[in-house]
Amino acid sequence: MVVMATARSKYTEDWIPVKGISGGAIILNNQEKVTGVKIAPRNIFILDEDSQQNILFNLRNFYNSIDYEFWLVVADRPVDISIYMSQLHLLYNQEQSPAIRKLIAEDINKGNAFINNNVVDTEYYILFKEKDPEKIQKKIRNLINSLATAGLSAQQATNEDLRIVLDNFLNGGKTMTYETVVVQSE
Repeated sequence: MVVMATARSKYTEDWIPVKGISGGAIILNNQEKVTGVKIAPRNIFILDEDSQQNILFNLRNFYNSIDYEFWLVVADRPVDISIYMSQLHLLYNQEQSPAIRKLIAEDINKGNAFINNNVVDTEYYILFKEKDPEKIQKKIRNLINSLATAGLSAQQATNEDLRIVLDNFLNGGKTMTYETVVVQSE
């Protein structure tokens, strides 16, 4: 007996249940929304031992107080220094002093090394799934306030933040760009 495998789509959007991103939420096909907060990174290891322990204790209490399913997501966002690099090039072209031009050229070389090494910012999110807009806002406020109590700063995830999270999962962290397709008729 030969069993035929059903044909599966080769397009991601055919199997991922995402309808769109709007209002700081990923809208799923079933109308549920995935949203949450973006947590500002903080290096607690530069603090004294008591402060570190206090933050860790408060984070443990915070995580234990969440009574719904959530995801702690770490995503890398490419760092864009193109504007800064353009300004350096302009400054270099305007500068007359050889010593200052040399310093600017060194900064340009450092910037190019930065770009060539694909440097990224690491971002942290707590995301959850919910349908009710009032519950969404209540959960977001609670997350932001509880994280502040733990010594961390957070804000509601934006549409751009959520695109970065999806790009990380679906495209290996590479932002998709779409260009015009030209079709020639014969």
